Amino acid sequence: VQLVESGGGSVQAGGSLRLECMISGYTYSKDCVAWFREAPGKEREGVAAIISDGRTTYADPVKGRFTIPQDNAKYTVYLQMNSLKPDDTAMYYCALRRDLCAAVAPLARERFGYWGQGTQVTVS
Repeated sequence: VQLVESGGGSVQAGGSLRLECMISGYTYSKDCVAWFREAPGKEREGVAAIISDGRTTYADPVKGRFTIPQDNAKYTVYLQMNSLKPDDTAMYYCALRRDLCAAVAPLARERFGYWGQGTQVTVS
């Protein structure tokens, strides 16, 4: 299983970015895919998750600003980030759990066994 992120970059506060996570080597069906982020000096935190039927969950700091659409035909999950703030600056990682999203603490890091290498987002 490989997860490859892309789409990061530098943007001014209030701007938008769309990250992509392409999944290969695995035909996922009812699996949970999530985005995490890790800022310097902070722990990695879950941002958003989606399963193949479209159900989603979001962390409180990004609700109303971020969405996590997917394209099952392309095995790609996106993170659409709007109204970006400097606090959103972090390395963003895509992660896969080979099961439904957990009913309890769905964005807990230990729920996920496969990770990408990350893509940097900088908001100034």
